[in-house]
Amino acid sequence: LHLCNKNFPNMNSKDSSKAKNDLLVDVCMAAKYEGESLNTYRAQYDEQYPGSGFTLCTMLARSFADIGDIVRGRDLYRGDNREKTKLESKLKEIFAKIHSEVTSGKNKDTLKTRYKDKNGGNFFKLREDWWNANRHTVWKAITCNAQGNRYFRPTCNSGDNRGEAQANKYCRCNGDKPGEDKPNTDPPTYFDYVPQYLR
Repeated sequence: LHLCNKNFPNMNSKDSSKAKNDLLVDVCMAAKYEGESLNTYRAQYDEQYPGSGFTLCTMLARSFADIGDIVRGRDLYRGDNREKTKLESKLKEIFAKIHSEVTSGKNKDTLKTRYKDKNGGNFFKLREDWWNANRHTVWKAITCNAQGNRYFRPTCNSGDNRGEAQANKYCRCNGDKPGEDKPNTDPPTYFDYVPQYLR
């Protein structure tokens, strides 16, 4: 996953509002690069594992879930520990700035209670809420180069109350495409809510 070394380590975490916006931009850029790399290497995968039945959309959904795990501090990444430590340290710094901004507004008492950090600067609840609020944008970023790809089974609400429909074109629901902002185009995957060791 390119997320670990493409954008995160270089994010600005000095200004809390900038940190919040930069985080979304950097996560989306990392997702876009990840989607492009999966699209590039898909043919090699299909050649190595013929008939696996895994579509590009499934691969994108798994990487999307990995990105969610990294953002939320749940990643079971088994690679270069220095890179993992550097990335996690930067995310803690960014979420500390976001926490500072979020808990100083008009709802500060409620939000201080909700986001009380019990884990030494990890801000897990804030990270979870950030992911839930932004996962649809990250899904759009990771699928922006997945034209012509669809899931192997129905994953979307058809919108006509007749049942489910298939995510198609860009692995998205309701005919959504890059550059459009159609409502109800949540990611047609819940892999990001499945524990990493079960995916």
